[in-house]
Order: sequence, then structure tokens, then C-alpha cells
Amino acid sequence: MGVSGSGKTTVGKLLAQKTGSRFLDGDDFHPPENVAKMSSGIPLTDDDRQGWLETLATIIHEADDLTIIACSALKASYREILKEAVFIFLHGSPELLADRIKQRSGHYMPPGLLQSQLETLEIPTDALALDVVESPNTLVDRIITHFNL
Repeated sequence: MGVSGSGKTTVGKLLAQKTGSRFLDGDDFHPPENVAKMSSGIPLTDDDRQGWLETLATIIHEADDLTIIACSALKASYREILKEAVFIFLHGSPELLADRIKQRSGHYMPPGLLQSQLETLEIPTDALALDVVESPNTLVDRIITHFNL
């Protein structure tokens, strides 16, 4: 979990690869209306996120084995909907995150929404917190060690 640019997809895919697990990108489950709003630089509301979070909660509930899902889960209330999940909080400086967002291509999330996400973010107290200044491989190794995967 984390804001845009924190490396959720990169770390999630690598973790799934190293553990032989399934990876899902939460962004792929947003309805077209949400994607259109974000593409236009309009932040999502709690109501916009509700159905999306419920879909992810169902996927988590129905998973038979380890499934890695990249998801922003910015607020405690969102994480409560996803309560069957274990959270890994990827965080970094606003400057690093903005730089990463500017460098990626083919994503609908414009750099201008980062500030809105940072303002919405409620830092979790019950998640493994990792600073993304470290390499994805190092982060994944820390996750594997922490959770004994």
C-alpha cells in the first residue's frame, strides 16, 4: 500500500515472482468512471472508492493462497474494508515519489494528484513500513524475511 509512485506494482510483482504467488494490481479493478476522473486530474472520493474496495475485499476473501495486491489503501477506513489483508506500507519523500511518477509512461495517474494522495494518506500503525529509497530487490528481501515467506 502507498501513494502513487511508491513502487507498489514493481515491488508487488517482484514479491509474487520470488514467492511463486499471484499478483494483482488494484488499479486494474477501478471502474472506467474512476479511471476517467483520475486521468482528468480529479481526486477520487470515498464514494468513488467504495465499490472498488469491495471488489478487492472479495478477491482477498476468496483467495486460496498467497495473493499479492498492489493497492493504495490510503485511509484506515479503506484498510478496514480490506481487513483480511496484511499491509506493507511503501513510503518515500514527496520529491522522490513525484520524480518516479514523472518518469513512468502509460499510467493514467497524473503527477498532479500526488499531493491529494499525500493529504489523504493516514499512515498505518499496523503495517510493515518500508522506505522506497531502497531498491525493489532489497525491499522484497525485507518483506520475505519479515513474514518468513
